[in-house]
Amino acid sequence: MSIERVKEYFRAFDMEEKIREFEVSSATVLLAAKALECAPERIAKTLSFAVDGVAILVVAAGDAKIDNHKYKAQFAAKAKMLSPEEVTDLVGHAVGGVCPFAVKEGVEVYLDVSLKRFETVFPACGSANSAIELTIPELEKYSGYAGWVDVCKGYE
Repeated sequence: MSIERVKEYFRAFDMEEKIREFEVSSATVLLAAKALECAPERIAKTLSFAVDGVAILVVAAGDAKIDNHKYKAQFAAKAKMLSPEEVTDLVGHAVGGVCPFAVKEGVEVYLDVSLKRFETVFPACGSANSAIELTIPELEKYSGYAGWVDVCKGYE
C-alpha cells in the first residue's frame, strides 16, 4: 500500500509521526482542507503529467491551476495529465493520494512557485485520507525536487 511506503520513507528521517490519517477522505483539495481545518490554498496538490513518455509531478498550491502556456514554455511539451491507471503504474500512488514522496524511480518532482507564499503546506502521503504538514524547506528536502517552476495561474 502506498501509505505504508510513505511511512517507511519518513521513518528514515524520524518524521513518520508527523503523518496524519483521517477517518474521512482527503482525496481532493476541498476534502483535505476540511479534514485539516485549513484554507484550501495550503493544500499542496500533486499533479501528474507525461513529458516525453516520462512521468513528472508538479506540486502546487490548492488554489493554483496549470497555465498551459507557462507549462509548455517550461517543459517544451503540452500539459498532458496521466490517466488514473498511468498514475498508479508510473508514479506508484493512486489518484487521491498522489504525493512527491516514495515515488517510483525516474519520476521527477517539481515545486510550483504558488507554494512559496506559505510557511507550511499539506501534501498527501500516499492515500486518500492522509497528509503531512511541512515547511517549504522540508518539502524541498523530502520531495527530492528537481527544481522550482512557474507553471500555474489563478492564485495571485
